[in-house]
Amino acid sequence: MCRSNSGNGQRDAAMDIAAIDWNEVWREKRKKRLASGRGPRHWDKRAPSFAEHAPKSDYARAFLEIMKPVRTWTVLDMACGPGTLALPLAQKVKSVTAVDFSDKMLAILEERLAESRTTNVRTLRARWEDDWDAAGIGLHDVVVASRSLNVDDLQAALSKLCRACRKRVYLSIIVGDGPFDRRIFAAIGKEFVPLPDYVYVYNLLYRMGIYANVSFISEKHDRTFENFEEALESVKWMTTEITPEQENKLASYLKAHLVSHDGKWRFDYDFRVRWAVIWWEK
Repeated sequence: MCRSNSGNGQRDAAMDIAAIDWNEVWREKRKKRLASGRGPRHWDKRAPSFAEHAPKSDYARAFLEIMKPVRTWTVLDMACGPGTLALPLAQKVKSVTAVDFSDKMLAILEERLAESRTTNVRTLRARWEDDWDAAGIGLHDVVVASRSLNVDDLQAALSKLCRACRKRVYLSIIVGDGPFDRRIFAAIGKEFVPLPDYVYVYNLLYRMGIYANVSFISEKHDRTFENFEEALESVKWMTTEITPEQENKLASYLKAHLVSHDGKWRFDYDFRVRWAVIWWEK
């Protein structure tokens, strides 16, 4: 006969979760995946592809549907990238402070602001690790960190988000493998080491005494390319560093899985990415 004591089991699990140093677990998990680090130059290089992909994705609309912006809000968009959220948010709130450490990301955003004649967005260059008061980031009604928790000290980053807001914090992070395609890694013979996902963030928030809400966005990636070279560069980013031999294997994999479609090239299989949107009241 099987016996269950679910009440005691739940209490024990809660005690175990609270006892784990999720900040250190997060740090160690990232160290295994990102041994070489990814600084401003990496994101400067990726800025154009980020900007090109954003209009094709339904991510921003889904995020704002969860967020439900209010016209009177002042919003901080931390690590804003090329303005994936800052631009649509500006149409729905009082003002946006868009912060990033990549000059190229900010340059693309500023160009788009000028083109759309949007005047209620302030851009600012700063890092997660900077002194936010000295950087002039200031206090906002709502703080957003969309797909941007590229930090080693997660607890410090979450604390900064809390201190910078009056009302709510919204952040998003990968679920499971996120945008990393395991089939690519298998094809080139490189071990896939996943990044820490939303569970680490949620559990650390719990340990910090924050009882957060979680919603999910499921995003089908439109992996369509003008030519083979664009396809190769588009997927090479996820492998961080690869040898010439591995790059040759990657090229062979792409040749086997790219098909012609309306004069362009696309993968012969669909790829879906899931994001967790975690938010809480101040």
